[in-house]
Amino acid sequence: MKIKPLNDRVLVTRVEEEQKTAGGIIIPDTAKEKPQEGKVVAVGPGKMNDDGKRTALNVKAGDRILFSKYAGSEIKIDGVEHIFMREDDVLGILE
Repeated sequence: MKIKPLNDRVLVTRVEEEQKTAGGIIIPDTAKEKPQEGKVVAVGPGKMNDDGKRTALNVKAGDRILFSKYAGSEIKIDGVEHIFMREDDVLGILE
């Protein structure tokens, strides 16, 4: 299924964290927090400003980003979990 976000929305998949600590201890699924890092899958065309023109987004498909802990809405597309969020919820782009 193809999906295109609207306005200043971004579609993100979470990046999985390591299953072990630095000391080699395996962390069970129930003790893990959801990662706040993800990969941008798709972006919308941008936000409309007061002049009626679109402002382009700073993120693009393929970027690795950090986002706020409770950002966006979680959805499943073809069995894969994604998050729809506004660009304002993106904290930064990882290089």
